[in-house]
Amino acid sequence: MLVIACGALAREILALIGQRGWDHLDLHCLPAILHNRPDRIAPAVEAAVTARRDRYDRVFVAYADCGTGGDLARSCARLGVEMIEGPHCYAFYEGVAAFEAKGEVTCFYLTDFLVRQFDAFVWEPLGLDRHPELRDMYFGNYTTLVYQAQTDDPALTDLARRHAERLGLGFERRLTGYGELETALARA
Repeated sequence: MLVIACGALAREILALIGQRGWDHLDLHCLPAILHNRPDRIAPAVEAAVTARRDRYDRVFVAYADCGTGGDLARSCARLGVEMIEGPHCYAFYEGVAAFEAKGEVTCFYLTDFLVRQFDAFVWEPLGLDRHPELRDMYFGNYTTLVYQAQTDDPALTDLARRHAERLGLGFERRLTGYGELETALARA
């Protein structure tokens, strides 16, 4: 089976493949930076599926909707491939139902990947490296940075706390593990 995934999930999927002995899975990742232009996710996934599907019995797409407004789900349905349910990885790491029940509209979320890549995916693309005065414009309605930890790594927790301080937000850490990413891959 081929898993076409967001590059932000690569480390986690590779860890699951190793831990669970899923030697029947091949992984192909698309650039995580596509999230900065979600209109490009569905076409990129469709191109990757089309280019590789005839070498595999099955293809699974390790993306949630990720801001595509349903375009990714429609592409996957048209291609006859499954994908992870949910609006984004924050929801499937925490569990979609649990995440939605919390209704946390004033929280800004980071995963292990985003903690590591904060400058490249948040700070610099938003121009905060050049214009720190924009911080309140972007983050003024947030109260808390929630770090959804896939691994129990004190160094990442400290780094996430520093990111919260840079943004002027409170800090909360939740050890989510791999959540529904793991169960979706196990079912696939």
